[in-house]
Amino acid sequence: MSRIAAILRLVCAAGLVALAAGCSNIDRTHGYVPPDSDLNQLVIGVDTRETVAEVIGRPSAAGILDAGGWYYVKSKFRAYGFRARREISREVVAVSFDGNGVVENIERFGLEDGRVITISRRVTDSNIKGVSFLRQLFGSFGNFTADQLLN
Repeated sequence: MSRIAAILRLVCAAGLVALAAGCSNIDRTHGYVPPDSDLNQLVIGVDTRETVAEVIGRPSAAGILDAGGWYYVKSKFRAYGFRARREISREVVAVSFDGNGVVENIERFGLEDGRVITISRRVTDSNIKGVSFLRQLFGSFGNFTADQLLN
């Protein structure tokens, strides 16, 4: 009988180890945001779209108003075991251009408690373009369900 008890203990211990391993967190990062060292190479009022593309690359999102701006977005998601993943951080770098395609503004935004937080801002003008796009970008995540995508 003691042999069966030892095997049962071994099976229970293996089950607990497997259960603990399944509960570890899984982090995934999506998107790209250029580091500050690359952004510091850009000169407001001097660099153009072409030089920005050479220094930090082209973004996956761009503004649709006027000449628009370029938006670099990076999100980090975390999942624990069987639970659904949730977004734990989001960062957006917005590069605005004037009508001639010259860099007008560089801003960095973060997501804290569901609000848009300006992390850094380099502005030559008090006018901030593209704010509504950023607010939509931050506010729209998680406000829909899978069945809404099918309709």
